[in-house]
Amino acid sequence: MNIKETTTSKALLIIVTSLFLSVISCKNKDELNIDKDSFAKLYTTTLDQNNLLKEELILPGKPVNAPDVTICVDTNKTFQRIDGFRYTLTGGSAMLINKMSLAAKNKLLQEVFGINKEDIGVSYLRISIGASDLDEKPWSYNDLPEGEKDIELQKFSLANDTLHLIPVIKDILKIAPEIKIMGSPWSPPAWMKDNNDTRGGSLKTEYYNIYANYFVKYIKAMKSNGINIDAITVQNEPLHPGNNPSLLMLAEQQLAFIKNYLGPSFKDNDISTKIIIYDHNADRPDYPISILNDPDAAQYIDGSAFHLYGGTIDALTEVHEAHPNKNLYFTEQWIGAPGNFKEDFSWHVENIIIGAMRNWSKTSLEWNLAADENQNPHTDRGGCSSCLGAITIIGDTIIRNPAYYVIAHASKFVRPESVRVDSNISDNIMNVAFRTSEGNIVVIIQNKNEQEKTIAIKVEDKSVQIKLTAGTVGTLIL
Repeated sequence: MNIKETTTSKALLIIVTSLFLSVISCKNKDELNIDKDSFAKLYTTTLDQNNLLKEELILPGKPVNAPDVTICVDTNKTFQRIDGFRYTLTGGSAMLINKMSLAAKNKLLQEVFGINKEDIGVSYLRISIGASDLDEKPWSYNDLPEGEKDIELQKFSLANDTLHLIPVIKDILKIAPEIKIMGSPWSPPAWMKDNNDTRGGSLKTEYYNIYANYFVKYIKAMKSNGINIDAITVQNEPLHPGNNPSLLMLAEQQLAFIKNYLGPSFKDNDISTKIIIYDHNADRPDYPISILNDPDAAQYIDGSAFHLYGGTIDALTEVHEAHPNKNLYFTEQWIGAPGNFKEDFSWHVENIIIGAMRNWSKTSLEWNLAADENQNPHTDRGGCSSCLGAITIIGDTIIRNPAYYVIAHASKFVRPESVRVDSNISDNIMNVAFRTSEGNIVVIIQNKNEQEKTIAIKVEDKSVQIKLTAGTVGTLIL
């Protein structure tokens, strides 16, 4: 073959090959409908932190290989409607944030509460009514010299909150005006307690009515500052009087307080803020059940709140089955400093995100939003000295800790008004599924195995196949 013949043959081969590839490409595009909306998105975090919410595009279709596990999502079987995923904005968190430079503060708040691509979209906040143990010192809205009383609450003041908390909340509301806020008290004013101390003791029965009015004044005062309190819990950790501040409030005391004082006071003052009971560990589901068993108290109660420093997360379902018309909230879980990403991230995703949601909770909350590099501030005589914030703030520098990514894997994708839908669990592939208000399906998946797993996710007429290495958490959006 001469040079001319060789050149002609090569040219023909190139033309034929190009035409063939063009036909195949068009055929695939037609059959699979390849466009931007056809791809599922998978965000993964690995326990070695090489991936932190890493985005990957996945084309739905028939699996190439037989999967190790198949998750079937049934959108026709629905459960609770979701309020959001969140942190507690303690007074200490607000102080640290408010002391940042304006540019750094605005950037941080946008990242945490915004809904842009690079933000994590936190949609619910818990704040303390008065001080928590992660303030610099204990205080209430009605502190008095020893021996004095203020039955009319004439000296009630939000002064401490106006220093940092209220300004930061107002900045958050500019970014996320629809965010819901829950308030929780750690202690009434000391003069209302039988030990006259911020730590421990019980609320005196003669002050039940005054304390109910204290809640009313708080909600109205926050409202006057442009802040709507969507819900309150009656007492943070009522069976743990060791924090500073804190209060011992037994179930029968909480029942009497709500039934005879707080509920009627909210009704008389047209307060629509939800009343949520318990707000303590999952080892005592009998506490909220005993209160909800009283119909006169239950009429004022929206639901029950839980922590998981004791018991197991399925206790929430026990309360749901006893009172299915009442809501459930998961409101607190801390991570101890200095933190262990592999262990903390894995346990919290399994229990606080997947576990709480699969057991009827409307919210999942990690504890403190922010602390400094020494886990400050905190009170003395019982304040938490080792509570690792979701972020560590050092001047204008922030460090993202395990709780940041735990919440981000849900808050960024499962927006308020999403509904949990049914999905199966098998072969140690933990998961929970949602249908969003926009009609997307979100599945949070955790590979609890020690080996990589190929996982097929089937939703109606869609099918996606993914691989998750050992321990990896993935959030899939279809």
